[in-house]
This record gives sequence, C-alpha cells and structure tokens, in this order.
Amino acid sequence: MPRSYEFLDHPGPLAFAHRGGASGRPENSMAAFQRAIDLGYRYLETDAHATADGVVVAFHDRTLDRVTDRDGVISRLPWTEVAKARIAGTEPVPRLEDVLGSWPDARVNIDLKDAPVIGPLAETLHRTRAWNRVCITSFSTRRLAQMRARLPLYTDQDVCMALGPRGVMALRAKSYGGPTGKLVRLAATGVACAQVPYGLGPLPFVTEAFIVKAHELGLQVHAWTVNEAPVMERLLDLGIDGIMSDELVTLRHVMAARGLWPRPTPLP
Repeated sequence: MPRSYEFLDHPGPLAFAHRGGASGRPENSMAAFQRAIDLGYRYLETDAHATADGVVVAFHDRTLDRVTDRDGVISRLPWTEVAKARIAGTEPVPRLEDVLGSWPDARVNIDLKDAPVIGPLAETLHRTRAWNRVCITSFSTRRLAQMRARLPLYTDQDVCMALGPRGVMALRAKSYGGPTGKLVRLAATGVACAQVPYGLGPLPFVTEAFIVKAHELGLQVHAWTVNEAPVMERLLDLGIDGIMSDELVTLRHVMAARGLWPRPTPLP
C-alpha cells in the first residue's frame, strides 16, 4: 500500500513557487519566498548547498558567480564569506534554516545539489524538526540513496522523497509498457512522487499514460518549470498533481479560474 505523507496532504494540484518564484524577485532570496507567501503559495521550491563549515544555504548553483556579486565554489567557502554575497546585488544568500523558520506553515521542496550537503541537510532538518514538511529530490540517484541511508540516524518519521533520474526513466518506460518491479521497491522506501520536466524540447514528457502509471504505483507527478498558461492548462487537464513555476501570478490565475486556488487571497 502507498504511504501517506504530511507534505503531500493538501488539496491539489499543488502550486510550487520555483526558487521562490524567480520571475518576480531574485531567485532563492528571502524576498522571493516572502512574495510567494504573500501571493498565497504554501509550497516553496528551493535548492540546497553546504558551505565549507557545514551551513546549508538555499541556493541553486555550485558557485556564487551567476547570480551574486561575488564568486567562488560554495562548498569551499566558509559561511562568513558566502553571507557577504548579494543575489542580484541586493539580497543576501539565505540559510535553509531561516527559510524553514520564517514560514513554519510552508512546505519546502528541497533539491540536493551536491554531495557535501547531505550530512548538513540531515542535521538541519533534525534541528528544525522539519521532516514532515519537506520533500527531498535530486538530479542524482546516488545522492538520494545516500540521503535515504542517513535518515534513520536522525528520524523515525517517513520523509517524503522524489524519484531520482533512474526511477523517472523506469516510470517513463512503464508508461510505454515496461516492468514495474524497481518502482514498487522504490515506493516502499519512501519515494512518494515523480518530479519531472513537463517536456523535452517540443515534445511532452508528461503524458496521460505517464500520470496514470504513476498513480497506479501511488506516486504523485509534479512538473517543472511551467511558466506559460497554455502548458499549465494542458497539465491540469491531464490530471497533474503539482506544478512548479517561476510565474507565480500566472499559475495562480490559471488555478483560481478552475476553482483550484486554496487560499482566498485577492488576485492582482
């Protein structure tokens, strides 16, 4: 039987503020997360790296170079140096602990971006007691396996996790008639959802068959990064369980028009 997770226990489809809603404020900044909350979002999506001294930051890239006024590899810098950087020249790099603590009612989807963050992330979630309101994902199957192996050292709770790349491809193969054994085993280890691109170039990745097979295995399907209203509409028509977007106002308009927006916040 599929497990239930508090992270996913919410009237769907779920609306995720991707990197806090990167189109409206500097990505992965406290200002972006606050704007998402003000717009009525309950689900925040972010990324996790660890500094050289083990501080977990909500930040997408391995280096500071692209989006801040400083440079350097985060995992090689102490927090005192990373804290001096400003996203888009104005916003400090937030600690993940501050994101979790500032909005205790929000649920946070966390993408493991590098192996050095695994241990510090487990410690941060243990310290904040945030296990029940996070979902952990990664583009690395190995990192997810390492994280699953650490969980029993820190908590006896079931922690929501997403399929890694191998699991996603197995699910895609299953949607074309392939075997399910590996996926059933993954679902039993805490995997609760497939978080996937909505398309590959001009071709859709998320299809009706993909969603049907995921649901048969007790898995939700969340699509990223969906910034155009017609694509949002298509995915909702297919029965998608969650949409991650930079365009927070657009996604809210589309869902509200269908009676799917869970909060009575006024639309701009």
